Amino acid sequence: MKYLMQYTVGVIAALFSSLALGAGYPERAVTVVVPFPAGGTTDVLARHLGKSLSEEWGQPVIIENKGGASGTIGSADVVRSKPDGYTLLLTATHHVINPTLLADTISYDTKDSFTNISLVATVPNILVVNKDFEPTTVQELINLAKKEPGQINFGSAGIGGANHLSGELLAHMADINITHVPYRGEAPSVVDTVAGHIPMMFGSGPGIMSQLASGDLRALGVTSKERLTQLPDVPTIDEAGVEGFEAISFFALFGPKGMSSDIVEKISGDVNRVLAQPEMIEWLEDLGAMPGNMSQPEFNEYVNSEIDKWAEVIYAADIKLED
Repeated sequence: MKYLMQYTVGVIAALFSSLALGAGYPERAVTVVVPFPAGGTTDVLARHLGKSLSEEWGQPVIIENKGGASGTIGSADVVRSKPDGYTLLLTATHHVINPTLLADTISYDTKDSFTNISLVATVPNILVVNKDFEPTTVQELINLAKKEPGQINFGSAGIGGANHLSGELLAHMADINITHVPYRGEAPSVVDTVAGHIPMMFGSGPGIMSQLASGDLRALGVTSKERLTQLPDVPTIDEAGVEGFEAISFFALFGPKGMSSDIVEKISGDVNRVLAQPEMIEWLEDLGAMPGNMSQPEFNEYVNSEIDKWAEVIYAADIKLED
């Protein structure tokens, strides 16, 4: 009985200590590592979110850029940090692609080395074609690709990015053979699609909206499960007949393995509250993004499923960075 009482007192003390830890967080500045150079979308998003969280918490949120190796250098630094909630990682879709694409060089186990905290924003890709390209729907494109296997090229911003893998996922799910043409960034792939040097590409909203407005490009489908507010008449690829298709770029918050569940819930709840603010929603929509709306358990499941999904696509397409 004595030992039972001691055990019970210990459990209760630990519980209240944990709750107090979450309730008091943060008591000092929080550093958010962005594993890409300053000025990119991830950095801009981190700084805007950081400003809002700083106001929410009454503590500074410091953005620290540690770019290199497709985001793995900064990510590895966070893995090695103390799991107290004061060093976090805001990164992009590379996080779920790198475990397979960089399997021989990555220094950590993505599924086991991080605490998955919160989905911050998603950016769908858009399947666009040259204005003179014959297909006018996703299904017509699939039918043409089946008639001419390997003859239709699609462009992207580079090997292994979300827009490249959007094309490979379409090929995988629709059972077609289309040929990837990688570019050094999105802008030159847009130029060549407009010029007709390649007939189609997957691109981001901010990178191609002006060409869609001018009529130089036509949108056949969006890669998210919901239509874009900016393109309400363009169906999702899922709606267009490739059931279950979804390929989005995401931006999300992670921490090192071993963080207190109370601190994780505190951060996740505060991030979701900030993302629900009308001014934040408007700012994200102007950026061509949509705010994240997942609970922490949902996000945890989502990250692991995305790692598995992209591994299947990368293996099926035999994608290698040296190609």
